[in-house]
Amino acid sequence: MTTLTLEMPEDVFAAMRRSPEEFAREMRLAAAIFWYARGDVSQEEGARIAGLDRTDFILALAQEKVDVIHVDVEELKKEWTRE
Repeated sequence: MTTLTLEMPEDVFAAMRRSPEEFAREMRLAAAIFWYARGDVSQEEGARIAGLDRTDFILALAQEKVDVIHVDVEELKKEWTRE
């Protein structure tokens, strides 16, 4: 696993009432949710980025009101017309 180092002002942790470790966990989850919502990563990749199993990642998506299943209307129309 690659380690990423970020420099953050000390007062950020106090303002958010988070330890650096909690802040890092929340940043990983926020990034994973953001990238999943944009379609940049799959659920499995998002879960790995967030440090969660897939079930917990799906629950986190639901908690943040992010669609768990992406449906492309045009693709769905194509599927319906094939039958």
